Amino acid sequence: MDDKLPTQITSGGIDEDEEALEGYVVDPSRYANNAAGLKTTPDGRYVLIPQPLDTPDDPLNWSSRKKWLIVWIMAYIAFLADYTGGTAIITIIPQSIEWNLSQATVQRAVVGNLFTIGSCGIIVVVLAGYFGRMPVLLLFQAVMVGTCAWSAAATSFESYMAARIINGLFCSVGQGGALLWIKDLFFFHEHPKVINYIEFFIIMSPYLGPLLTCFIVTDVAWRWAFWLCTCMSAVAFLLVFLLDETLFDRKGRQVPRGSYIARLTGVQQAQLWRERRFLQCAMRPIVAITRIPVLIILIYYLLNFAWVIGVNTTIGIWLSNDYGFSTRGIGYFYFFGIVGVIIGWLTGHYLHDAVGTFYMNRHQGRLHPEARLIIVYPATILCCVSLIVLGFAFERHWHYMVIAVFAAMQCSSMMIITTAINAYLLDCYPEGSGEVGAWVTASRNWGGFMATYIQIDWVSSMGPARALGIQAAITFGSLFFMVVLQLFGQRLRRWQGRMNFGKAAKVILGTGLRYAHQINGSDDTAYFQTLGDRIYGSLLVAAGNGVVVDVKLNIGDNKTVELSELSAYSCHLEITSALSGPVQIIHARGYFKSVRVFEDHGRKPIGQVGQTTEVVVLFDPG
Repeated sequence: MDDKLPTQITSGGIDEDEEALEGYVVDPSRYANNAAGLKTTPDGRYVLIPQPLDTPDDPLNWSSRKKWLIVWIMAYIAFLADYTGGTAIITIIPQSIEWNLSQATVQRAVVGNLFTIGSCGIIVVVLAGYFGRMPVLLLFQAVMVGTCAWSAAATSFESYMAARIINGLFCSVGQGGALLWIKDLFFFHEHPKVINYIEFFIIMSPYLGPLLTCFIVTDVAWRWAFWLCTCMSAVAFLLVFLLDETLFDRKGRQVPRGSYIARLTGVQQAQLWRERRFLQCAMRPIVAITRIPVLIILIYYLLNFAWVIGVNTTIGIWLSNDYGFSTRGIGYFYFFGIVGVIIGWLTGHYLHDAVGTFYMNRHQGRLHPEARLIIVYPATILCCVSLIVLGFAFERHWHYMVIAVFAAMQCSSMMIITTAINAYLLDCYPEGSGEVGAWVTASRNWGGFMATYIQIDWVSSMGPARALGIQAAITFGSLFFMVVLQLFGQRLRRWQGRMNFGKAAKVILGTGLRYAHQINGSDDTAYFQTLGDRIYGSLLVAAGNGVVVDVKLNIGDNKTVELSELSAYSCHLEITSALSGPVQIIHARGYFKSVRVFEDHGRKPIGQVGQTTEVVVLFDPG
């Protein structure tokens, strides 16, 4: 890792994109003049990254009480997805009896639900990036209430399975969009703790669902378990009305927040639809997964979380067949998951920040995103040990408390791993917070989808000791991916550049607004021409995956041009003027490879600025 000094403070404050590439610095003493001119926490301990705007509309400026109310509500909504999925695991037996089907057949509904839960997050971030957070959350939560009621009232397996699949497509709005809300509301130094809180509810939910359902189906019909899910989802739907729209573009045009109803229904965000373009939002998850560090993390997480779900979905069968547990007894046994997740949450609450502080003290106050992965190594080893012991415990019928202890250890380890990888991806790609969070959710649930399909047959054919031993070996082998990221992660991120989602250009003439043609990042050369006496422009160009785009701006005979929020990594910007005379660069910063200013006749250079994304060029005809 390169431990260079903090980047120079410009008029635009701290460049979060550069911090993500080179490492974050939050200690004010590491900045020139003790970070004078930068906003810090009230106690002066941390520099705020990103720097909030001077407006109450910026969610970063909201009160701590409002922020944490949103966090707790989102955590509850995120909790419900796997809670209802866990409920369906326990209802398999009474449903198979009622519909005269095999348990394997009924389990298809569980598998289908797992797959669509993973897909839901990707759909959520696409829609939330275009329509806003609130309208998407309101719609998805309303559908979840309806599909939970449908699951409870289903009179045939076909109807029930359809309800579960559709439920999965809408129930994960809290899980898939969790990092969106966290990035909207909190500063860099707060991310690990907030992620840890929300992930606590997410990881605990597939254990609390079966726990409560075991007690329900012991005394009443299985349908009551889903009526409870319906009531809990209805509460979440009502809680949505206590939230507020957090989508706020600090680099683009801000629109008035308007009324609460306008924010709830998406009318406020509709003012920006022409600038966002739906296809651009739909491409964001695809751009995100093309980043090698993201793909590596997803593979690692799938290879680890799959076996947690595998144990969770089959532990009830082992306990009833080999240990003679009743349904109520299995319910009590599921406390192992609750205890394990609580231990993992408490450990992570202190350990993630402690590791980060230790790393910064050894690297000139700079925290590289890869530092978040240090804690993953011991947690992965504990997962391996847990799987090995669980395999032998089931094979040789060891005491069930051995199973409880090591299954809880597996949960604790996975809780720590989940927070660490989410924090890593958010640090690496703050501009793609929702996208990386959605892919992590997909990886978790698709891993569970795979494990649910293969676990029972695998264990039956090979025996628990060998099957879980192979799973432990796969888990240990996945550490190779972490080593790759520790050694080459920063270089990979520099090579591929940022997640450049946008490719729209806009021009403001005086007080009016006019839209120019789209600039396509896949073109060899993109041209953009403006007219008028004084032009204020904002230009955003996508140039990912090693594509180099030469952006050429011909300003004709305009005397004054101001370009702000330019973003085109690995690109060259050329400004051509019909006027000759001196050129003044007022301020500049960023990631253009070069910015060159030419006369229109003879291509004579009359000014040049390197490494810039924000530039104001004044042409003086003399």
